[in-house]
Amino acid sequence: MATGRTHRPATRSRGIPEATVARLPLYLRALTALSERSVPTVSSEELAAAAGVNSAKLRKDFSYLGSYGTRGVGYDVEYLVYQISRELGLTQDWPVVIVGIGNLGAALANYGGFASRGFRVAALIDADPAMAGKPVAGIPVQHTDDLEKIIEDNGVSIGVIATPAGAAQQVCDRLVAAGVTSILNFAPTVLSVPDGVDVRKVDLSIELQILAFHEQRKAGEEALPDGLSTAAAATDSADQGPDGDVPAVMPA
Repeated sequence: MATGRTHRPATRSRGIPEATVARLPLYLRALTALSERSVPTVSSEELAAAAGVNSAKLRKDFSYLGSYGTRGVGYDVEYLVYQISRELGLTQDWPVVIVGIGNLGAALANYGGFASRGFRVAALIDADPAMAGKPVAGIPVQHTDDLEKIIEDNGVSIGVIATPAGAAQQVCDRLVAAGVTSILNFAPTVLSVPDGVDVRKVDLSIELQILAFHEQRKAGEEALPDGLSTAAAATDSADQGPDGDVPAVMPA
């Protein structure tokens, strides 16, 4: 079976936009649920609704894959599952290491979704000597002193960082130096990586802050007099931009 070291996903060479790549896992999740219910075909409207996008965007995304539904029939569910899985590189084995086996790292190690999507947790690594040898999710934890050898022995190209913020950059640097080219970062900090290394950041506190923003806005709308919208109130405020437009307030 191929490993992540010798194969890269085909999406870049085929010129699929990053926004489309980001939506492919949403389609795959919805399609997998349909497949588990033995649904043979699905319309673009039904699949778009299940994935949380509009049907025009879905059809455009699928056109990059060379996949077009049959009028009056829709898309073949099993074929799309295979096609998207192949495009995402999920038809091969991707060994993954998780660095930082605290509460979050242990939870990630126990997450069953990795194996079902083609990601094999090859090693768990932690800086605490007391953790060495302890099994988590049936895998013995190894010390960070052996990080480079672990990466080489397992042909790892994907690393997951679940360390405290202060240790994340150093761990990142060592992963990259050892040959890891893709990193999923759960540490609450921004990582600096060289060209050719991909980083995806997962920050639960940021997501909660964005939800808090929307909750505050909804509460503000409820408090306004009938017929007056927050947009109208903002237009009358002193915080307008130089051209009279209301400046964007959503975080980048």
